This record gives sequence, structure tokens and C-alpha cells, in this order.
Amino acid sequence: MTESIVVQDVSKRFTMQYTRTIKEMSIAALRRQPLKDTFLAVNDVSFTAHQGESIGLMGLNGSGKSTLLKLISGVMKPDTGKVLTRGRIAGLIAAGAGFHHQLTGRENVFLNAAILGMSEAETKRKFDQIVDFADVGKFLDTPVGHYSSGMSARLGFAVAAFAESDIFLADEVLAVGDRPFKKKCMARMQEIKAEGRTLFYVSHSPGSVRKMCDRALVLEKGVLAFDGPVAEGIRFLKYDTDNEDDETIADDEIGADI
Repeated sequence: MTESIVVQDVSKRFTMQYTRTIKEMSIAALRRQPLKDTFLAVNDVSFTAHQGESIGLMGLNGSGKSTLLKLISGVMKPDTGKVLTRGRIAGLIAAGAGFHHQLTGRENVFLNAAILGMSEAETKRKFDQIVDFADVGKFLDTPVGHYSSGMSARLGFAVAAFAESDIFLADEVLAVGDRPFKKKCMARMQEIKAEGRTLFYVSHSPGSVRKMCDRALVLEKGVLAFDGPVAEGIRFLKYDTDNEDDETIADDEIGADI
């Protein structure tokens, strides 16, 4: 099978600043308190994804999921290790990422598409599909800075969803949408999966991961603690112990952040 994503011994460290003002720094120095500290958001993670796999990345808040996704997308570079990807990457790793708030929705479609590697001709060819999917109506020709978070997510997802790519990434982007939009996104992601693209999906929702993914990765404090079947990954996280009502919500409100 063709390797699509190779993550080899990858780590990413961040620095936390405890103080910001000169006064606070002086007081901390007198008390011999540290002014900063570092932590490993991703700690020596390794895995390989093959073309056409659908992978759900799961873990509690602060486990390093979004950082790992940004490393795979190329937004960040690892401090140690290697991240290798094959082909074009598309997707949405943050609602409204890549948008210029002073430009209109129409202008941002072309801007965001260019960021994803789409040519102007390709964007024009798919423009009607993108606009129809985003369903922002008359707001298409108003500045994106006036959009709600849900409208920004709809437009951003629409551009990414219709970009030609080999790898599709999604990071809890459906949590800000309403129920009809979430269902529409799920249907589009199923189409992307059926096209044979590699799908890498970050979610807290066991229901959506069950429906979308064939394999689960679980991060715990930056460490890859589980890599295997989805059902086992959900049990590993103890998400299967949630009550029935919570699971129904997770299944129905696809991609909801619980």
C-alpha cells in the first residue's frame, strides 16, 4: 500500500511565560519563581497512514491533537523527528483559518483556495459548488470580519471540501455549525472517503469517529497511547461508558465537541 502520511519520532515543545510585565518579572525574581517553563505538546510520536485510510485522532483536551494536525499540515515544523506527506493536503484545522477579515466572502474563496494550492481556473470551475455548499447567501459579498463563527466555518469547510487533494484534514471544525450543516459536512466527508483520499479527522465525538473512521489514534499528554481499531480506541478512552443520551447526541450532532 502507498504511504500517505509518515510521522517518525516527532516532538514539539512550547514555552509558557508565567509573567509579562517588568513588575511581575521583578517580583518573581525576588521570590525565586520561574519566569517561564516548557512542555512537550507532542512527545516522540510515530505512525504511518496509507492512502485511502480514514483515521480518527482522539484524546482529552490538551493531549496534543491540534498540534499534531498542524505538524502534518505543515503549519508547524517539529523540533525533532520527521513528518512526510504524499500529494496535496486540504482541509480545515481552524474555523476561518486563512481568511482576511477585510475581504469579502467571494474574495476569500479565491484567497483560501490559492492557499490550498488551487489554481484560479480550478476555483472558478468549482465556485458555484463551494458557494452552494457554504450557503452564506447575501453575505457572500460582505467582509468576512462580519461573519459569525458558524458562517466562517461553513465557507472555510466548503473551500477545503471541494479542493482536489490526496489528504483531507479536519480538526473539530464541525462543532461550530448547526445540525443541518454538520450532517451536510458528514455527507461530504463520506464522499471524500469514497474517493480514496486519506482522511485524518480530529474529534471528541465517538459517534462521528465510528461512522467516519476505520482506525483510531489516541493521544495522552502528547504521547501516542493507542493505535488500532476505532471501537477499541473508544473503549481505551472510556468514551463507551458515557450514558446513552450522550452517545445519541454525539451520533446526531456529528463532530460536536463534548
